Amino acid sequence: MLSFRNWGAGGDRGGAWFLAVLAVVAVAVPVFNQAVTQSSPFHLSAFGITLIGKYLCYGMLALSVDLIWGYCGILSLGHAAFFSLGGYAMGMYLMRQIGARGVYGDPILPDFMVFLNWKALPWFWYGFNHFPFALVMMALAPASLALVFGWFAFRSRVTGVYFSIITQALTYALMLAFFRNDMGFGGNNGFTDFKEILGFDLHSDRVRVVLLVVSTAALAASYTACRAIVQSRAGRVIRAIRDAESRTRFLGYPVESFKLWLFVFSAVIAGVGGALYVPQVGIINPGEFAPINSIEAVIWVAVGGRGTLYGAIAGAVLVNYAKTYLTGAFPEVWLYVLGALFVLVTLFLPRGIVGLASGRGDEKR
Repeated sequence: MLSFRNWGAGGDRGGAWFLAVLAVVAVAVPVFNQAVTQSSPFHLSAFGITLIGKYLCYGMLALSVDLIWGYCGILSLGHAAFFSLGGYAMGMYLMRQIGARGVYGDPILPDFMVFLNWKALPWFWYGFNHFPFALVMMALAPASLALVFGWFAFRSRVTGVYFSIITQALTYALMLAFFRNDMGFGGNNGFTDFKEILGFDLHSDRVRVVLLVVSTAALAASYTACRAIVQSRAGRVIRAIRDAESRTRFLGYPVESFKLWLFVFSAVIAGVGGALYVPQVGIINPGEFAPINSIEAVIWVAVGGRGTLYGAIAGAVLVNYAKTYLTGAFPEVWLYVLGALFVLVTLFLPRGIVGLASGRGDEKR
């Protein structure tokens, strides 16, 4: 059993500090938004809440990538697909809260289907007017894709750069599929113009604060679960697979099974992050599947510190904050900055910001 005290005394003070920062965010954001008047310079606007919430969701995506890349050596360039599937599951629920209501008060057709002259609701939309069903699908959809894809890939012993290439091909194929209007997912426009969630106005500050607090709790829970995994006996086997896969297999460990369940678990984390991302930013479209998004997630992990978990989350926050600033101040140079950042980190900071801050050799993993 892991505890906050054990983390602080056992060498993972960074993780303890990270959870403390999340607790401060969960308390401070409601205070600065609800208790501080709008005329005060300390008031946190709705835009600020949305920005912080988005960074937290990106942190979950970075965490999922670091779990499999930093600890198991699986470099996935397709985790944006799992993030997007979770987002689409949430978007389908939110879209079903819009439009004309049937006899029993249930929504009939989402707005975009009315606009495209659809006559009936597709079968795969059934159930999404109920939040518990949608909640299950937010995790089940990415988990199912990861299970099927991972089973074939790991069973065939696809590793290294070949695995990276096929995961990138996977997310690109999904992007092209979701761009089609006849798929029933809104085509290139995706889902937007959401109105309410669980009967509450999605645009009110109180709901935005609640979503941010839920995102904070989800990130903390995901981090705690990942930390428990990597510090367990299974975690030692996972690191052995990263460092010497063939030797681990020869010792009798089911390498493919370890890879598969870890890959599926990371997909669930990414999917939950995507589901929380959508109601806060107010849109989900096929552009979220773009391979560049998966590549950016890898850069976040590399910048923060691969194989540290909290470092990956810190990298996601720092890089996206820089992106927010630079895309506004110098939009034409942002991509060059991102590429240069990855090259410089690879050459001069192989352990990322966390490794630089610790001033030590390899972090204890």
